[in-house]
Amino acid sequence: MTVTEGAEIAAAQVSAPAPQVPPIRRALDLKAIALMLTLCVIWGIQQVAMKSVAADVTPIMQLTIRFAIAAVFFGVCVAVREGSRAFRDGTLRSGVLLGVMFSLEFIFVGSSLAHTTAAHATVFLYSAPIFTALGLQFLPEEQLDRVQWLGIGAAFIGIVVAFIGPGGRSAADLLVGDLLALCGGVAWGVSNVVLRRGRVGAAATVKTVLYQVAVAAIVLFSYALATGQTRAVPTGPAILVLVFQTVFISVSSYLLWFWLLRHYFTSRLMLLSLMTPLFGVVFGALLLKDPIEIRFALGASLVLAGILVVNAQQLLKRAM
Repeated sequence: MTVTEGAEIAAAQVSAPAPQVPPIRRALDLKAIALMLTLCVIWGIQQVAMKSVAADVTPIMQLTIRFAIAAVFFGVCVAVREGSRAFRDGTLRSGVLLGVMFSLEFIFVGSSLAHTTAAHATVFLYSAPIFTALGLQFLPEEQLDRVQWLGIGAAFIGIVVAFIGPGGRSAADLLVGDLLALCGGVAWGVSNVVLRRGRVGAAATVKTVLYQVAVAAIVLFSYALATGQTRAVPTGPAILVLVFQTVFISVSSYLLWFWLLRHYFTSRLMLLSLMTPLFGVVFGALLLKDPIEIRFALGASLVLAGILVVNAQQLLKRAM
């Protein structure tokens, strides 16, 4: 998604009247899959970009800065669009909850890395599609049949195969770290359920993103202060990475992500998000010369197979 397209979506949201009821969601089509894969590529590059300047700006401060700038942007959009009545539509409570769960995802995963490996953290964070699907099973349109659950299982096993390996740490330390990363996956999954079922799901996309980034900026900055992770040296590379994260991640990609969540089944979109860590490894190999093992190719194949199993029936119906 380009900056221009992101601006067009934002402009459309500013001028359009606020919806009063959640939109009707539908099964994934080729357009949704293409847009979701674009997001996975962008989010995969994000991991490499953050790692490249971590010595100048701590990851928590990178997140705080980009969310704070994005909050100003979306705050202006919402103020122009709705004025003083912006938070009188009943979305405030679920919107704040959405932002808190989004923040906890980053805090849990960041904390887990002090105890477990990045590979283990990735595996347990990307259990989120399972928790999302479980949380939405009471919605008829989001329910998965047995074959689709097998597809989700295969995709998650693929993540395990691709990333899990010897930890090089004590079993007790790994257990603590893995549980923290799993909590991150739960927080991510719950945030999707809140968006799907809470009143914030009927809000305009720009307001939904505002709740997420504004609350996250406050919570993560507080966490950075409490844990002494406030280092932020404005080097040239760090500034470029922060500009990239703000414009392409916190503004453009989140606009597109929430637009997708408003128009397509949440559980199917979350399954496609499993492609993000795979792209992260690929870009890590291309840009940072990180090695790729054979098991990664096998795991990636299982992820793709699982995604195909879950979505094949709807795609075939559309093709016929």
